[in-house]
Amino acid sequence: MPREVNDAGRTMTSANVKQAVPFFGVTNMEASLRFYVDGLGFKMKRWWIPDQADGQDDYKPDGRIRWCWLELGEAAIMLQEFLPERQPKETLGTGINVCFQCEDALALYREFKSRGIQTRRRPSVGNRLWVVPVTDPDGYQMEFSSPTDAPEDTELEE
Repeated sequence: MPREVNDAGRTMTSANVKQAVPFFGVTNMEASLRFYVDGLGFKMKRWWIPDQADGQDDYKPDGRIRWCWLELGEAAIMLQEFLPERQPKETLGTGINVCFQCEDALALYREFKSRGIQTRRRPSVGNRLWVVPVTDPDGYQMEFSSPTDAPEDTELEE
């Protein structure tokens, strides 16, 4: 496949891509917002509340948020609630793990914990990173990580 090159000698593709944003389908937007906003500290920057049928004769607007864009620092995620008749039968989140690179993952761990968020396990060191693993209400797994010189497999002592 031929590559286009701009005046600076960079490929157009790499210069054009700005950000990857995970997009999670969720079963209960209220529970997800409690987890992400109230628990992890994300801020809602954009949202969509349907106000018409959008071509669906049986859809009745209820004034609830169905899609949103959340940010924490420079990271973002999107959430969209499944319509009741389109709830997936598969387990959500299987095989997905979003890794957020942070300045201080342990500070985030303490903040999350103070807001009632449970981690999958105690923070530990893996690949020269402190790793704080969390799982959202639908089973999507995330890790908040920051560089460290602590030995591999060290667990945070509390």
